[in-house]
This record gives sequence, C-alpha cells and structure tokens, in this order.
Amino acid sequence: MVETKRQQAGPARETGSMKNEMALEFDAVSSNESFARVAVAAFIAPLNPTVEELSDIKTAVSEAVTNAIIHGYENVYGYGRHGEVRPVYCRIREGKVYLRCRIENGVLHIEVEDRGVGIENLEKAMEPLYTTKPELERSGMGFAFMEAFMDDLEVESQPLKGTIVRMQKKLQCGSWIYGGE
Repeated sequence: MVETKRQQAGPARETGSMKNEMALEFDAVSSNESFARVAVAAFIAPLNPTVEELSDIKTAVSEAVTNAIIHGYENVYGYGRHGEVRPVYCRIREGKVYLRCRIENGVLHIEVEDRGVGIENLEKAMEPLYTTKPELERSGMGFAFMEAFMDDLEVESQPLKGTIVRMQKKLQCGSWIYGGE
C-alpha cells in the first residue's frame, strides 16, 4: 500500500505542480518590517531551510520592505538616528506595502511592492553606498544586500507610481522535496 501512494505522488513531482503561495498587505510603518521578515520565515519553515538560507532571505526581505517604507512613502519614523526615539506607528504618507511569496519546485519567489514615489534613477539607486537619506544614517547597501543574499534580483520602478522588487532564492531543501537536481 505504501508503494501505491509513492507511485501516485511521483508524477505530481515530475510535472512541477508542487506550488504554494501567500500574499500580505500591511501599513507602511517601521514596525511592520519585522512582521514581514517573520512572515516569510514562517512561510518557508515547512521546507526546513538551512540557517544560512533563512538568514539571507530574512535580510533581503527586511531591506526590500524598509526601502518601500522609507523611500517609497518617506515614512521615516522608527528609522531615526541612533539614540533618537520616534514612534514606529507614525507615518508621513499613507500607504501599503504588498508582499507576495511563492514556492515553486524548490525556488522561493518574493515580491515587495509599494505604490509610493518611485525611483527616478534606478541605476544610480542600485549603486552600493548610494542613499537619498544620509540624514538617517542609511548605508545605501539595501539593493547590494538583496543582490548578495538572493540568487536573482529585479527592480521595476516608475516615478509617482511605485516600485516592485522581485527576488528569487533556490532552496537547498528543494531538490529532495520536489524531486529536482
């Protein structure tokens, strides 16, 4: 009887139909950055990712969400200089951050979207150490970290319409779960 179940499960793996998705929408305030990070970690937890994979993914999500909040909507409360206390639920501009995740055949796909001010010069914004918020002691390494910790990074932005950050990471556990390489 066990072999029959394995035979039935086998073709589904080979056709690549193993897929799981989630979507979240939350206010563009600094306290929700940690919520997004933990939500993605919980979403991939059933795949038993390595500590390194989990850390990389959480860092990339944190950077993308923080960029949406600070740069997309200019909601800087909670991201002040060290030692400065600012309320984490305050906002300068109303807005939502949209987080979508999909696991398909052992690859995690993440999208972080804002409908804020957009990026005028995307090429310049993606340069390491470039920041438009030096007064907040921002390092300008957000996109560089996303690129370093994920396998693929794509950024699409239009001024006054917003930004979508798309990232992918092939999980080591995916090969034995999904019958891959």
